[in-house]
Amino acid sequence: MPYIKGAKDTDIYVKDWGEGRPIVLIHGWPLNADSWEYQAVPLAEAGYRVVSYDRRGFGRSAQPWDGYDYDTMSDDLAAVMKALNLEDATIAGFSMAGGEVSRYMSRHDGKRVAKAALISSIAPYMLQTDTNPDGAPGDVFDGIKDGLRKDRQQFLMDFFKDFYGQGTDAGGVSDGVLHWSWQMAMMGSPKATIDCVDAFGRTDLRPDMEAFNVPTLVVHGTGDQTVPIDATGRQAAKLISNATLKEYDGAPHGLTATHASQLTSDLVELLKS
Repeated sequence: MPYIKGAKDTDIYVKDWGEGRPIVLIHGWPLNADSWEYQAVPLAEAGYRVVSYDRRGFGRSAQPWDGYDYDTMSDDLAAVMKALNLEDATIAGFSMAGGEVSRYMSRHDGKRVAKAALISSIAPYMLQTDTNPDGAPGDVFDGIKDGLRKDRQQFLMDFFKDFYGQGTDAGGVSDGVLHWSWQMAMMGSPKATIDCVDAFGRTDLRPDMEAFNVPTLVVHGTGDQTVPIDATGRQAAKLISNATLKEYDGAPHGLTATHASQLTSDLVELLKS
């Protein structure tokens, strides 16, 4: 079943590997499910059922004109969970997918979920406000959208250098990984890529944090320049009652690649606990 029907009858591309206790891996912006390669393969080999899917507008999923808000995108996650009959699942969201995980826990009452993980996540709130002083100013997100409109291709090529911490002691990936990531980004709809900036940059997920009623792993790099840890990972760990925070010293945003083995081990530990 490579496709399921998500919210608003949108075709969502799904990968379903292995057998055992399920874990759903939800990708970050502006990538697709393939970006979980360094976790999906070893997790399936370790005896888990690994489900990943392309967010609407990205990868091989359909590219509708609208629906790039967390209510709709969490409904897509709910559709995947239901279509594959997943029970006692772990849902793990990387980067902007922390929004799907958070909104699913509140909007869908965490149905079918036994554990959760927020990895380099944007939750609970990225925007700087009087009540969220560690967030990023609104003009940062406006600048991202402006860069995408002017030259999406070059903007994202440059974006991945900070994403993976090129030139830093704890970061850096090969040219191949940079090119691979850019290829994934180019599969995305320009409209989806732009609209999702508002979703991850301006959605206040703080009210959703109280809906986490399952053990939750929060992983974040202290060197993350894309989604700085103070307003996100550290705050999420404070607001979620049953959270465990693991800080990767100096790690950049894209730690799914730069700290692949460490992250896989931490996910296996969560699954076994």
